[in-house]
Parts: sequence; C-alpha cells; structure tokens
Amino acid sequence: MNFTQTILMGIVQGLSEFLPISSSAHLVFTSNFYKIFKDIPISEQSTQEIFLDIMLHFGTLIAVVIFFRKEIFEICKDLFSGIKNRDFSSYNAKLGLYIITGTIVTILIALPLEKIAGKLVFHPALVGILLIITGAILFLSEYLSKQNKNKNTDISFKQSILMGLAQGIAVIPGFSRSGWTIATGLFAGLNRQTAAKYSFLLSIPIILGASMVYPIIKIDIAQALQYNWGAILAGTAVSAVTGYICIKYFMKFISKFSLNIFGWYCIIMGIFTAVFFNIFK
Repeated sequence: MNFTQTILMGIVQGLSEFLPISSSAHLVFTSNFYKIFKDIPISEQSTQEIFLDIMLHFGTLIAVVIFFRKEIFEICKDLFSGIKNRDFSSYNAKLGLYIITGTIVTILIALPLEKIAGKLVFHPALVGILLIITGAILFLSEYLSKQNKNKNTDISFKQSILMGLAQGIAVIPGFSRSGWTIATGLFAGLNRQTAAKYSFLLSIPIILGASMVYPIIKIDIAQALQYNWGAILAGTAVSAVTGYICIKYFMKFISKFSLNIFGWYCIIMGIFTAVFFNIFK
C-alpha cells in the first residue's frame, strides 16, 4: 500500500459516499483495478486494506459532521433536553429519535448481510450488476416522486424506519447507501433536500460505530504497527476534504436537478465493470 493508492481511494470515497453511486462499489472497483494492473490476485485482501476502507469512511464521517455541525448540535441539545424533561415535541428532538430508530433498523438488517457483503469484495463483476440495479432504483424514485405533488419537508417515524431499512440493505456493495436512502425518502413522499439531509445524518452513527468496533474486534495491535500509517492518514484526510466539497455542492444540485444523471452513471459504470472483470478474472 502506498500514498498514490490511498490518495486515489480517498478521492473515490469522498466523492462516492455522498453521491448516489455506491462508495463501497467504487472502492471495490478501484482496489481491484489496482490489483489487476499490479498483478496481485483479486482473492487477496489484507487486514490493512480493510482498515483503510474503514478509515476512508471515517474521513467522510468527519466531512458530514463538520458540514452539519449546527444541525447536529441542535439535534443533540433538544434530544437530551427531551430525555431530561420527557418532552419530545420539538422537531429536532423527534429527528434525534428518528435517527436512533433508523440506526437500529439499519443494524438489524445489515448484520445478517455482513458476510455476503464481505464476499462480494472478491466479485467485482457481480458488484457491477448490483450497481445497475441502483441506477434503476434512482430512475424509479424520480418517476414516482414526480407523480406525488404533496412532498413533505418534515420526516416521520414511518419514513425514518423505511430509510433505515434501505441503509441496512445498502451494506451490499453496489447498493448505494445515499442512493437507496434518498430514493426511499422520495418514494415515501419527502422532498429532495429533506431526504438527502436525513440520509447524511443517518450515516453518522453507523460509520462511527463501524470505525470504533471493527478495529477493536478484528485488528491485532502488533499487526497494526506494521501498517503504512502515513499513507492511511493521507487517504483519510483526502477523503474528508473531498467529502465536504461533495456534500456542499450535492445539496445545491439536488435542490434543482433530478437523480437521473446518477442513474445513467450507475448503469453505464455497472455494465463496464461487469464486462471488464469478466474478461480480466
């Protein structure tokens, strides 16, 4: 693992975590493209590579926390106040409860799918096919959203559960987390900005949990000391900066334009990847 590889993957993670194009799929593609050109077997994945993936996600977590810092502060303040006073009537207190609810649903769905998701890392062609499905979901969400003239700006308990369910399913590489959660929000009647904002806020507990739990359970300290920490930290920093810029402009984009452009991208990228990795197995 070197600086070129980690910086490239940091850029890929920062862009694809918040755009509805599946960051996990693009990390799988980038990693395996690199292995093919370096003549490294695709079936090999070191603990250092897994840890890098986690740190790149941690970089995008930093980005979303900084971008939504004011909203996060208000949500936490009202949520703790609601717990203390047993009054969750304010919108931010409710939103905090909805994020907790959505996170619990995500965990219940994602845990049984974790082994399948881990195996797909070594099957990039199949991940490409799943990315095509994500593209189709984006097109469908846009179509159904246009049929619904009464779009909500406030999320409900039911919508939080549905979006948590979508986030859990999106643990599968190729199923975009932001794509599936935003699409589900549109299906459920939310407007674009509300669906995107809740999608990003909902990602915080899951990424934070994964960043803390996996290293404690899976990483051996002696082994970790051998990692290329300079390259890992460089990739993490690049992921954070790229992710922040991506959130900033994606929130402006989604308020004016449809997700169809990302649907086309997912389909074209999925087809290309499926064909490429079937040829270079």
